[in-house]
Amino acid sequence: MQKKLIISALVLTMGLNLLTAQVQHFTWQNQEREYIIHTPASRTGSIPVMFYLHGLTVQIVPCDQEYHFAELSDELGWAIVVPQALNQGIGTMWSAGLSNSNIDDVGFLLALLDTLTIQYDLNPDSVFFTGFSMGGFMTHRMAIEHGDRITACAPVSGLIAQPMSLETPVVPVRMLHVHGTQDYVVGYNGSSTVFGATLGLGVEAILDYWQTANNCSGEPVIDTLPDLHDDGLRFVHYTYNCGTDLQLLKVLGGAHSWYHSAQQYDVAYMDVICRFFKGEDIVSAIHTPEMNPLHVSPNPAAGLVSVEVDEPSVISVFDAQGQMVEQQEVEPGRSWLDLSRLPNGLYIVKDQRGGTTKVVLQR
Repeated sequence: MQKKLIISALVLTMGLNLLTAQVQHFTWQNQEREYIIHTPASRTGSIPVMFYLHGLTVQIVPCDQEYHFAELSDELGWAIVVPQALNQGIGTMWSAGLSNSNIDDVGFLLALLDTLTIQYDLNPDSVFFTGFSMGGFMTHRMAIEHGDRITACAPVSGLIAQPMSLETPVVPVRMLHVHGTQDYVVGYNGSSTVFGATLGLGVEAILDYWQTANNCSGEPVIDTLPDLHDDGLRFVHYTYNCGTDLQLLKVLGGAHSWYHSAQQYDVAYMDVICRFFKGEDIVSAIHTPEMNPLHVSPNPAAGLVSVEVDEPSVISVFDAQGQMVEQQEVEPGRSWLDLSRLPNGLYIVKDQRGGTTKVVLQR
């Protein structure tokens, strides 16, 4: 029994050592700072780098595990850097303009970027910043003050702090802002029920700020994304007409959370953010997800389509804006759906067991 306990303790210690071995150290202004970096197992030449800035009080080792950054690095072929903020009395906190801190986090992040660029052969023309909550505030600050060093930014559930809003961005910056409308920690309108204070510009004011910086004009294109999961959320995407790309992902019903799973939610934040960084059309990608095939024919169709299922089910049809436009109970085997009343266009057909496919109506 004692031998088993000793072995278990050794295994646990080894596991902890492996975790702590990931943490690197960097001296900045006579302070030892920490970070984790992942690089892909396979690479060719200089590679892009993405910085992820954590939220208030967060430690980077459990954060790194939660987001699976090692696997994401291999999948993307990018370096991923997770730096640690210092403890400022109430926990780890970035100097993003919310306090009178004299800690130079901006300088630390730039110095770290410079050092890692040389050490790991990172591509200085493909530098991305994203972050959650306090990390979102800091992402906005980096974009405002050093957008000339950053290719694109994607703050999530973080605002522009009031002092930062008085600054003019050094250059236009490719920007995707992500925020939930039911966020009570960092409110969509800029206030916080939890902290009982206004933390920064509300999301609408943030979009006005970046529209001015990015030379935007006219009204945005609005896409309500398909509602394919029973997640209590609706994802609305705004694309602004700008000289430099500006987008908003507004999450109706969204809380102060980072939504991870594409199997559980209609949108997985990291997937959307990485697609944005790569310059992909994220709306088209979300409208055409990887689907568990559902057999529907003919396709394209003029109006009447057949659906084949193995057991009793409910078939739902969604239009390109994510609105359910048809629903019908079906029995095992082949059933017919009459979609002739619907206008031409792209539709998503889904059964309650998860089978999904796209159908084009054209006459």
